[in-house]
Amino acid sequence: RERLDEAEALPPGSAREQAIRAAKSQLGMSRFYEEARRFASLVTEHSARLAHPIYVVTGGGPGIMEAGNRGAHEVGGKSIGLNIVLPHEQEPNPYITPKLCFQFHYFALRKMHFLMRSVALVCFPGGFGTLDELFETLTLIQTGKCRKRPVLLFGREFWTKLINFDHLVETGMISPEDVHLFRFVETADEAWTTLQQLYGLGQPGADSACGW
Repeated sequence: RERLDEAEALPPGSAREQAIRAAKSQLGMSRFYEEARRFASLVTEHSARLAHPIYVVTGGGPGIMEAGNRGAHEVGGKSIGLNIVLPHEQEPNPYITPKLCFQFHYFALRKMHFLMRSVALVCFPGGFGTLDELFETLTLIQTGKCRKRPVLLFGREFWTKLINFDHLVETGMISPEDVHLFRFVETADEAWTTLQQLYGLGQPGADSACGW
């Protein structure tokens, strides 16, 4: 909002219009921060009643990652941050449970630890790193190299504009059933309800259904 106010205060011209478009886009995308924050709160708060609670694990940095750790922290829960050393010195966000903040040098090892114990992958709009983690996970599930788990993509409009999944099917690059390896969700409540339904959370035998 501050950036939009600053852009609208610029002198008339193409630079002002470009700045306004960019600020409006960022403002629209910012809703995902709040959805990630709420989703983490829901997971942490509701799964605390299980014999084996679900813990939120993020990449440990700012933005959506921060929102995930923050949501868990705000309801008094623990969360994990798998941080990585980058040239621009990514710092761990302040909401990670201190004893559960880990530093990695290699992306491959970090991704392995993400997948080893996870019961779901929840992807919010992101850049190359997000795409890398998403496609590696889908490939491992598709090829049977890792166990199946729900893959939830927040924001159908973003993902379908970014990736033409139908084109991949039409050209034979993936099988028609591969588009069922993931599903779209729009809100934190929808995402949590999806996990509850898939795993029977809160019902007798839920822990064994999740494979914990």
